[in-house]
Amino acid sequence: MPSKRLLATALAVVVVAAGTSAATAAPVVTTTNPVTSSFADSFADPSIIQGRDGYWYAYATSDPLVANGPFGLMHLARTKDFSSWEYLGTVFNDQTKPAWAAPGSFFWAPDIRYFGGRYVMYFTVTDTTANAGGDPAIGVATAPTPAGPWTASDGPVVAPRPDGNGGYLGTIDPAELTAADGKRYLYYGGFNGGISVTELSADGTHAVGTPTQITIGDRYEGSYVVYRDGWYYFMGSSMNCCAGPTTGYSVFAGRSRSPRGPFVDADGAKLTDSRVGGTTVITQNGNKWIGPGHHAFITDVAGQDHIVYHAIDRGTPWLTDPFGINRRPMLIDQIDWINGWPRTSAGLGPSEGQVPAPTTGSGLGIDSTNPAAGLLGATANPGDAVGGPTDSINGAARTRLSAPSGSLRVEADVRLGSSFATVLGNAAIATVAGNRLTLAVGRRTTSVNLPADFDRTQWNKLSVQVSGSTVTARLNDAGLGDVYGEAQLSVPGLRLAAAPVRWVGNAEVDNLTVRPVAKPVTKLAAVPRTGKLLAGDDFDGALGADWTWVRQDDEATIANGNLSWPLENADMVGSGNNAGLLLHAPPAGKSWIAETKLHLDTGIDDVRNYQQAGMIVYLNDDDFARLGDVAIWKTRQTEYGRELVARPSDGATSYGAAAIGRTAPTMWLRIAYHENAAGEHVYRAGTSVDGKSWTWGASWVLPAAARIGLYAHGEFTGANPPPVATFDYLKFYESK
Repeated sequence: MPSKRLLATALAVVVVAAGTSAATAAPVVTTTNPVTSSFADSFADPSIIQGRDGYWYAYATSDPLVANGPFGLMHLARTKDFSSWEYLGTVFNDQTKPAWAAPGSFFWAPDIRYFGGRYVMYFTVTDTTANAGGDPAIGVATAPTPAGPWTASDGPVVAPRPDGNGGYLGTIDPAELTAADGKRYLYYGGFNGGISVTELSADGTHAVGTPTQITIGDRYEGSYVVYRDGWYYFMGSSMNCCAGPTTGYSVFAGRSRSPRGPFVDADGAKLTDSRVGGTTVITQNGNKWIGPGHHAFITDVAGQDHIVYHAIDRGTPWLTDPFGINRRPMLIDQIDWINGWPRTSAGLGPSEGQVPAPTTGSGLGIDSTNPAAGLLGATANPGDAVGGPTDSINGAARTRLSAPSGSLRVEADVRLGSSFATVLGNAAIATVAGNRLTLAVGRRTTSVNLPADFDRTQWNKLSVQVSGSTVTARLNDAGLGDVYGEAQLSVPGLRLAAAPVRWVGNAEVDNLTVRPVAKPVTKLAAVPRTGKLLAGDDFDGALGADWTWVRQDDEATIANGNLSWPLENADMVGSGNNAGLLLHAPPAGKSWIAETKLHLDTGIDDVRNYQQAGMIVYLNDDDFARLGDVAIWKTRQTEYGRELVARPSDGATSYGAAAIGRTAPTMWLRIAYHENAAGEHVYRAGTSVDGKSWTWGASWVLPAAARIGLYAHGEFTGANPPPVATFDYLKFYESK
């Protein structure tokens, strides 16, 4: 690493007279999910970055791109508009892959970053030469350009971790973050052992210090962490990534003031709790996409966040034969921050077909990769082989055209000189002096410390944004949720005047853009609501004619207004099909909501596989969806599982599940039914721990209308005698 120097930088406000005005709004551009369909059927575990050449580069795990294709040594492709893609080949070849990877190792989950003047990629090596068999570790490689060539380190960043039982913990799925304290952190891990975070050396190539575990095991993998408004948001994927047509993979979030946690969800539940927390970022919604997860974040030049992720088309789930490789193309959707939490498309989940593409390029006649033509006072430089032409600002420069009044975002890759100022209309002062970033609007000011070794001589990302009454200035590595410093002010009544954008001071500039800020979405999409009562049973007497048993369990009793049912040591998954079910005919009509209140005490922090109870949507023993409170090793989770026949030739079934909300000894469960436009039968799950506030989650599609019922079983180990599930009622409501 080159030596780091601290250079004083000043960003000062200037009141600017309005000049010739020109609209800078980006034209509405769309792309189509899956965005990688032009060159790949599968592009799993994606990560993405904008290179200094203006292209967006995407990377994927080592699965084949197409049926019968080879396993790559991780794939990469690039785009400028998120519609037209160019496949660039693999990250490694047999000569350049890490020498410490075993010959049969796979390379998973690349995480791409830029800092210290080079591109840095972290990835999973599933097997090393140090131990026979699977001993996963985290590797790192560096490159001068986002297309390579990539040079792998001569050893892992995080070495294999023995589990104490002769095996190894899941040291997988890395994600780096440069935090406001100036330190670099690496998040890694999965279901086997939980997710941990470790500090990295300044060059990002070695773990240092003692790691901190931030999630309980058996719940999360596929980490990604971003900084926003003073919070670090951890996001991770849950359940099975690759169960073909029954994949329920979903992404959940928690946040913390520290990059080491503890991370807590919107309801106050920790991600390390046995009754594990997590606020939904994306889950399946009943269209063709299931299992959305293992994601990355980007922010476009209009300030709109986007999530890139893989998902599975439930109609064509396999890249190869059933139970082979899953077909997981890359999709993209907008992220809306609602009440402080990231939600995909305001909670609607994965999009089918056309979606808004990220805004790219600049307004005001600026070529973002060679902006001097759109500026007065800037000098064009030949640049370098990495990013092409750049521009120097020495003294003062401004846009030839005026930016419009109202919300505006100015962003650029910068190498800062001794002082540099970006001026938006008549509104903002953002000052970097010493190790402080200060933002001032009128008499209002706020300051944050920059890391003492922040290096202005390297390329960093600078953005200054006025959005409504909020002004934000941010310095970071590459615009991927990292941060060296962010200063923010809220100024009621603020109105940005129309004026040229101005720069004062010294800097080299690349990828300069000026755009109006994307209009934020602040309200969640509508969720099912209950209307009038249609049918139901309060268990205050004998069961009526609408009830039927499948494999009646005589241990279940009705007394005192409850159905009490000791958990059966039985199950419904696979070929077992020996568990009792109590089923009720649903009401007539194309939409309704079923609800029950369940009490089930499965304790905490001990192993009780797989005690569970809840509601079931039942066609037959090999075609159902099951929503319940379930013990999974030391966690207690709400699981919405699906079983169906995945290989008709021999009747082989597939089972997978989505997680929803949190559990409690007493909780409420709902299933909302509707027919979609194709006439399919969609069942969406909702949960509550107080009967008032509801978390709505994943949807499963069944081929025909089904009966709704209750179950209490588990194929379990743990408490003896078995716990008793108590149901207060099963009711059906009109869905509004």
